[in-house]
Amino acid sequence: MTTGTAAASGEPAIATTGLVKRFRHQTAVAGIDLAVPRGAVYGFLGPNGSGKTTTIRVLLGLSAATAGEVRVLGRPMPRDLRTVLPRVGALVEGPAFYPFLSGAANLRRLDAADRGAPARTRQARIADALERVGLTNAAGKRVRAYSLGMKQRLGIAAALLGPRDLLVLDEPTNGLDPQGTREVRHLVSNLAADGTTVFVSSHLLAEVEQVCTHIGVMSAGRLVAQGTLAELAATGTSRLHLLTPDGGTAVGVLARLGLGLEGAVVDGDEVTAVLPAATVPEPEKIVAELVRADVRVRGFSLRRESLEDRFVALTGEGFEVVR
Repeated sequence: MTTGTAAASGEPAIATTGLVKRFRHQTAVAGIDLAVPRGAVYGFLGPNGSGKTTTIRVLLGLSAATAGEVRVLGRPMPRDLRTVLPRVGALVEGPAFYPFLSGAANLRRLDAADRGAPARTRQARIADALERVGLTNAAGKRVRAYSLGMKQRLGIAAALLGPRDLLVLDEPTNGLDPQGTREVRHLVSNLAADGTTVFVSSHLLAEVEQVCTHIGVMSAGRLVAQGTLAELAATGTSRLHLLTPDGGTAVGVLARLGLGLEGAVVDGDEVTAVLPAATVPEPEKIVAELVRADVRVRGFSLRRESLEDRFVALTGEGFEVVR
């Protein structure tokens, strides 16, 4: 379960204010305000090169911020780095292991290098970490024989060698096949169910949709949207499409309905229009009003903007949506 100052105070697991990171004349992160609730699975989403990994490195004290404030688990970073990091597990830029050693032996070396890790409970903690990621049966196998998915899970096991309040995963399914992706997704869900806050960076929309409760969208170093999945979906527009030979009359009827139409266009027998996010009309009532005004309706559809549509609109770039 989640412990410590952040839990006691109700403060977010991660909070940044005006976070900026520059490399000489290039701004990689441009004044972002992250708010990651405790217990959430927060999807940090954006195209490659949007500033996600740079942000994570600053959060973990691996890189210094140029400006702004960072708080992790209720403590200022990097000032309280030594207090915070033992409560944070991280997998950044892929796991690195000795291929000629077994999975368990690699974890023993990592744990022995941690001065704060008690030696007397080492074996039990390693066994528990391997069990949590489903690698107990492969513990004695050399890592060079592991699949990509197994290596990713071993990396997460390394991040879980001690009790963690926060787990930070940078592109945890990068390069994995569908089975490996499902394994990691299932693991993240289980960790969240145990009370761990999980911060997942990804450029895969499907991964984020299926496992996350909250989302932050990055584009060119800026945080362009943040909130729950439902909140982000609610900000999308709807597109109306009508087939009728009575386009002029139809536009007049739609205008009288007070739907807040934006850019209604008549092109031959087609009428298209965009409805604002706040409008949630009932298609049956729209069609009934059109028919009542003697508009000959030969086809009608009202499509809500998908999360993929919304993200593309926010970033101006497409996302990989491989499932």
